[in-house]
Amino acid sequence: MPLAPTGELISRAAAARSAVTAFNVITLEHIEAVVAGAESAGAPVVVQVSENAVRFRQGRLLPLARAAVAVAERAAVPVALHLDHVQSDELLRRAADAGFGSVMYDAARLPYQENLTATRAAADWCHAQGLWIEAELGRVGGKNGEPPLDAHAPGARTDPAEARAYVHDSGVDALAVAVGSSHAMTTRTAALDHDLVKRLAGALDVPLVLHGSSGVPDDELRAAVAGGIAKVNVGTALNIALTGAVRAHLDAHPDAVDCRKYLAEGREAMARTVERIIRVTGGPAA
Repeated sequence: MPLAPTGELISRAAAARSAVTAFNVITLEHIEAVVAGAESAGAPVVVQVSENAVRFRQGRLLPLARAAVAVAERAAVPVALHLDHVQSDELLRRAADAGFGSVMYDAARLPYQENLTATRAAADWCHAQGLWIEAELGRVGGKNGEPPLDAHAPGARTDPAEARAYVHDSGVDALAVAVGSSHAMTTRTAALDHDLVKRLAGALDVPLVLHGSSGVPDDELRAAVAGGIAKVNVGTALNIALTGAVRAHLDAHPDAVDCRKYLAEGREAMARTVERIIRVTGGPAA
């Protein structure tokens, strides 16, 4: 089926007090696993390509984007394509022509007013291209090897009043909020501030997004969705599944050279991870 509009998937989930899970992909095997897992769960999904993934692919956006479109068009469930954590304005302006229906423009590293100014300009451009746009306020932390911020560090949590003004003034369609998770966690030990999630949901009239969800336990994820999170971002969990399966295969078969065998096992492991997380965050069997 054709690519689904990200905004429609998220809006429907928000209205139903559910969430759409969005998975970051790096390889074709990631893409195939995300769609296979979503099909097994019988739920829509968002395939995300980050600026870091584009950098890994030597700055080339189209090969991975076109692979995602090709897989999505043959999917039995709705699949949206999202460009994630964009800091480069040049990359942002390649999004629409590459088939993306949405972007996450990341100016959270900047002081508030600079963040707002840059995000407002990005939102104006995105809306003129028919793109749905997500932004971030507060600091989730953990990107590019940086440590997560302490819970009491300035800017480590999203303030509801500031968030309301930011959403109004920037014109974004969704807001990623800092409520206790961190990017790139390899252990599921994050404890979310559920009271803050509820206060943010009450203060804003746009969907809330949780980044760094790989490190969040199932019960915490369920509570976050019940509190108002409508988009759940996952990346590291897929890499853990892939790497674990490949490592196990090579440990068991030290003379193996045919990458198809261990990549197939890695793809299957990622697909199982996708299905499990979707069922936790909003799939039919959740």
